[in-house]
Amino acid sequence: MKRTIAIVCGGDTSEIVVSLRSAQGIYTFIDKEKYNLYIVEMEGLRWEVQLPDGTKLPVDRNDFSFTNGTEKVTFDFAYITIHGTPGEDGRLQGYFDMLRIPYSCCGVLAAAITYDKFTCNHYLASFGIRIAESLLLRQGQSVSDADVIEKIGLPCFIKPSLGGSSFGTTKVKTPEQIQPAILHAFSEAEEVLVEAFMQGTEITCGCYKTKKNSVVFPVTEVVTANEFFDYDAKYNGQVEEITPARISDDLTKRVQTLTSAIYDILSCSGIIRVDYIITEGEKINLLEVNTTPGMTATSFIPQQVRAAGLDIKDVMTDIIENKF
Repeated sequence: MKRTIAIVCGGDTSEIVVSLRSAQGIYTFIDKEKYNLYIVEMEGLRWEVQLPDGTKLPVDRNDFSFTNGTEKVTFDFAYITIHGTPGEDGRLQGYFDMLRIPYSCCGVLAAAITYDKFTCNHYLASFGIRIAESLLLRQGQSVSDADVIEKIGLPCFIKPSLGGSSFGTTKVKTPEQIQPAILHAFSEAEEVLVEAFMQGTEITCGCYKTKKNSVVFPVTEVVTANEFFDYDAKYNGQVEEITPARISDDLTKRVQTLTSAIYDILSCSGIIRVDYIITEGEKINLLEVNTTPGMTATSFIPQQVRAAGLDIKDVMTDIIENKF
């Protein structure tokens, strides 16, 4: 019997467009001879499954099933590729836990911690991992320009503490830009992070572990002519991504060891990707942990899988079968 798999995408943030692209990527990566695949789109209370002929049917939220004519179809596994709420912050994980449906990524606690960048980074800092100086603002709180300059310095990044794909993120260089950047970030999320700028080389490293395998992928170097690795750089090709990164073997090993350690500290599951900045003296500074990384054909993880000499189809099978 073939297992039936839902590739769950969509979500309630600006990242929905990226999520839909990731779902298409995952659909091409998973072995269709082994599994029956359906893409399930969620947006608010609209939960729909796509049939091969393009029609969409409602998903029953009581048991995460759908009815096609007279046939009721239930899912054996959910591959979650929602970037943002409710798929990256633990909400959907809790729902699937209660329905006893296994899924591809981190559990409720790891998802909730990693979704909040400030919480995650400060938690990992308690294990001795280097992070940037930062301030957190919650809805209704404010900070003066003078305080930002004194505590964080300029240039700095002002961004939503929740979310990704660089939506709502501004690189602030002058005092006049601080308040508009805070307002812009609040338009995307209820918590805003003011984070010190670190000059250095941006890199990213993926990792996944199963009962059989522990795999840390080659490191990718991110080079962009844009002010930072923003949405255009990520998705519209304004970036050079070099895998493996042009860093020493020793530094590569240290980054991979740290990535594996972060995976274990957070008790992750499925594929994660950790972003870093390497500053002077080969110091490794954590930027953020991503537990549902982009999975379009050009995303970092598929690139790193290829660079590692692995077949993404085998990686997907490994992740799915690990839950049975």
